[in-house]
Amino acid sequence: MDVALPPVMVSSGFLPTGSLLESLIHISNEVTSMEELPFVQAKNISTMIRRIKLLSPLFEELQQTSSPLPPSSILCLTELFSVIRRVKFLIQGCKERSCLWDLVQIEFVSNQFHVIVKEMGRALDILPLSLLNITADTREQVELLHKQAKKVELFVDPREIQRRDELLQVMATSNERNCKNKGVTDFGKLKEILSSIGLKSPVDYDEEISRLEAESEKQAGTGGLIVVSNINNLISLVSLSKSMVFSEEENERTDEDLKQCSASLSRHHDHSSSQSMVFNIPDEFRCPISLDLMRDPAIVASGHTYDRDSIAQWINSGHITCPKSGQRLIHMALIPNYALKSLIHQWCQENNIPMIESASSSSSSELERSSSKRKSCEKAIDHISATKTAMDAVKMTAEFLVGKLATGSPDIQNQAAYELRLLAKTGMDNRRIIAEAGAIPFLVTLLCSPDPRIQENAVTALLNLSIFDNNKVLIMAAGALDSIIDVLQSGKTMEARENAAAAIFSLSMIDEYKVIIGARPRAIPALVGLLVEGTTAGKRDAATALMNLAVYNVNKAGVVIAGAVPLLIDLLMDDKAGITDDALAVLASLLGCSEGLEEIRKSRVLVPLLIDLLRFGSPKGKENSITLLLGLCKNGVGPPPFLPSSYDEFAVVLQTISFYDCPGKNN
Repeated sequence: MDVALPPVMVSSGFLPTGSLLESLIHISNEVTSMEELPFVQAKNISTMIRRIKLLSPLFEELQQTSSPLPPSSILCLTELFSVIRRVKFLIQGCKERSCLWDLVQIEFVSNQFHVIVKEMGRALDILPLSLLNITADTREQVELLHKQAKKVELFVDPREIQRRDELLQVMATSNERNCKNKGVTDFGKLKEILSSIGLKSPVDYDEEISRLEAESEKQAGTGGLIVVSNINNLISLVSLSKSMVFSEEENERTDEDLKQCSASLSRHHDHSSSQSMVFNIPDEFRCPISLDLMRDPAIVASGHTYDRDSIAQWINSGHITCPKSGQRLIHMALIPNYALKSLIHQWCQENNIPMIESASSSSSSELERSSSKRKSCEKAIDHISATKTAMDAVKMTAEFLVGKLATGSPDIQNQAAYELRLLAKTGMDNRRIIAEAGAIPFLVTLLCSPDPRIQENAVTALLNLSIFDNNKVLIMAAGALDSIIDVLQSGKTMEARENAAAAIFSLSMIDEYKVIIGARPRAIPALVGLLVEGTTAGKRDAATALMNLAVYNVNKAGVVIAGAVPLLIDLLMDDKAGITDDALAVLASLLGCSEGLEEIRKSRVLVPLLIDLLRFGSPKGKENSITLLLGLCKNGVGPPPFLPSSYDEFAVVLQTISFYDCPGKNN
C-alpha cells in the first residue's frame, strides 16, 4: 500500500518532521520486506534494497530524537522520501512486468536503477550529519552509503546480457527466412534461457504471456512502433516454446503415426484426410478453420493467423469477419507469418513430414501476389468501417507493418509499403493512424530504394497519406520533399513519377508549401517534363500541380522559364492528351505575370483555338478561354496573329468581351 501524502507536503513541498519520518520508515520497510523478487535485475534490486536498509536506522533514530532538525536535513529527508518511493515503484514494476521484456531492454532498466542511486547521493549531499543526534554506527553507515552513491557506476549484469544475447539469437534464428537455409529454433536452448529467468512451469509461461500481452497493449497506447512487433514476436515464441517443451510426451510419434502423417500430407489437398492425425499436430500449427497443418500461414487484419488457402476461401465466399474472433476485418490483405512458417518447417523436418507448399504460394517468392488479388484488396479496403473496433484493428495492422518497414528484407519492405498504400487509400482515420504509427519517416527512406516496386509503393503510400492535412506537415518535416522531387524527375517507373507529381500537388494545397516547393530548382522543370513524357493521368497530375504552384507570382515565372507555355498550347491541340481544361487553367493563371503574358502572345495558333473552345468546349474550358481572351485584349493584343481571322470570329470575341467587361459584371 502506498503512503498517502499529507496536504502540507502538497502545498509546501515538505512534511511535518514527525509525519515525514513516519512516512520514510513505513516506505523503507515496504521496500526492504519485498519478497519473491524477479530473476531479471536481481543484482540491482538486491543492492538497492541493501542501500535502503542502511538508511533505515537513520530514520528510526531521528524519529526518537526530541531536538528539532536543521532545515537542510528536512530538505534531504524529503528528497529521500521521493527517491525511496521511486525505488518501490521501480522494483514493483520489475516484479509485475514481463521478465523477458525486461531482459530485452536490460540496459534501459539498469540505467533507471543507476539514476536513482545518483539522486540518492545528491540528496545525501545536503544532510548535515554532524548536527544530527545519531549514533556513531549509523553515521558511519550513512557516510559509507553516501560515498558509494557518489561514485557508483552503471551496473548491467553480464550474465543477463549473455542471456539476452542468446534469446535474441534464438529469435533471429526462428525468424530466418532464407530459402537456402531454413531457420531452426533451438527449443532446448530457449527452455534453458526461460528457466534461468524463472519460467519453469506451464503456469509460469501463461503468466509471462499475459504480461507480454499487457506490455504490448501499453506500448501500442503510447505510440510504440517496432517495440510492439518485437513483443508480439516474444509472445509467439513463448507460446510455441510452451507447446514444444511441455507437450513432448503428447507429441511423440510412433513410426506408424509418422508414416500415416507423411502419406496423408503428401497426397492431400482436402482437409478431411488429415483429420485422423489432427491430435498429433501442435495446436499452434493448426489452421483454426481447417484444423489441418498450416502450409502457408498468413495473418489477417484482426491479428489471427490462418492457412492462406483456407482464409482466402473464407474471404472469397463473401465473409468480411475474422472466423476466430468474429471481428470485422479492416482490410482483406493477407500478411505472411514467416516466423510461424519457419517453426512449422522445422517441426516437419524433425518429424519427417514433407512440407507441402500452399496452392496460393508463388514458387518464385512468398511475397508475390497476382494482380487480381491486389485489385480485390483495393476494392475491399474501400469499405472500411469507422467503428472503434475497426480503428483498433487499423492501429494494430499499421504498427505491425511499420515494424516490417523498419526491419524487414527488401521483399518484406515492399509488401509492407504496398499494404500501407492500400490501407491509406480510404479514410482519414486510416491516414491519421498510419502516421501516428510512425510510417512516414520509413516511407521517405524507401523513396531512394533501388527496387522500382518499393519506390513506387512508398511514393504512392505517401501520396495517399498526404490527403490528410496534418500528414502534409509530417511529410514535409520528415524531409520528404527533395526525395519526392527525385522520384518525379527520374523515378524508376512512370507510375512512381506520376504519383510523385500528385504528391507535389497534394502538399502544395498548404499555401506556405507552394513557396517552398517552387523554390526547389528541380521541382517545376520536373513537372513540366512530365507534361511531355507522362500518360494522360500523369500529364493531368503535372498540370494541376503547376496550376496550384502558379497561384503565387514567384512561381509563375518559374513555370514559364521551364518552357511550359508552348507545351500547354500543344496539349490544347492534342485530342489524345485529354487534358484540355487543365492546360487552359494553367495558361490562364500564367497571364498574371509579364513573362507568361509575353510567352502566350508569341503563339500564332492560340486565339483560333480559344474561339473554337468558346463554341464547342466544356463549361470550364469556355470559362478559361474567356479569361485568356480577356487577358490578351486588355493587355494590348497587337496585330495578327492575335486578331481573329474572320468577321464571325471577331464578332464572337467582341461579344464575349462586351458581356464580361460591362458594368455590374463580375469579371
